[in-house]
Amino acid sequence: MRILVVDDEKLLVKGIKFNLENEGYQVDVGYDGVEAVEKAKTGGYDLILLDLMMPKLDGLGACMQIRAFSTVPIVMLTAKSEDTDKLLGFDYGADDYITKPFNILELKARIRALLRRSNLNPVGESGQAGITIGHITIDSLRRHAERSGTSVELTAKEFDVIELLMKNPGRVYSRESLLDIIWGYDYQGDIRTVDVHIRRLREKLEPEPANPERILTKWGVGYYLKAEE
Repeated sequence: MRILVVDDEKLLVKGIKFNLENEGYQVDVGYDGVEAVEKAKTGGYDLILLDLMMPKLDGLGACMQIRAFSTVPIVMLTAKSEDTDKLLGFDYGADDYITKPFNILELKARIRALLRRSNLNPVGESGQAGITIGHITIDSLRRHAERSGTSVELTAKEFDVIELLMKNPGRVYSRESLLDIIWGYDYQGDIRTVDVHIRRLREKLEPEPANPERILTKWGVGYYLKAEE
């Protein structure tokens, strides 16, 4: 597994690289947002650790540019703890968020969880796990999604959410339930993270995101996928 670590704190980068290489990962490093984007274009990484505050191009800008050509899992690193910063990170396409100073064991656990979700099944297997409901199709084996036959690129967490809803059509999940199931019981982030991911899924999978046909809200309760009639 190849991981790219990008942060302008060189001592921190050195420590992360040392610890991850001891876990058997191949680790490349960078020190600013522009370098992060350039390496992401050519590196074939399985995951990227990306600092929020960096020179030349900040983490949010780098994340947005990387999302234009890749769905590689991205974990944002930041010294900030404000909820708005976390929500912005998710809105720009980040999959997870960890606040400095952090325990290296927690970082390793987050990395393992994201890699496990994004590599559950190898590409190229038979799409027997395909599900189609209305205009939305997913293939759990290839972790692939389509809207009306057109391929749609989803991040790891976005796919986890739509897969759960597609496999349980009609079942309403509260935001708390989705946060526990998708992000884990020990996740300390803002519950509005779920709202951000639902909005992004509607933007990508609904013909009219402001008037969704399938990814619906049960007001006062939560979200669900409307079953076939």
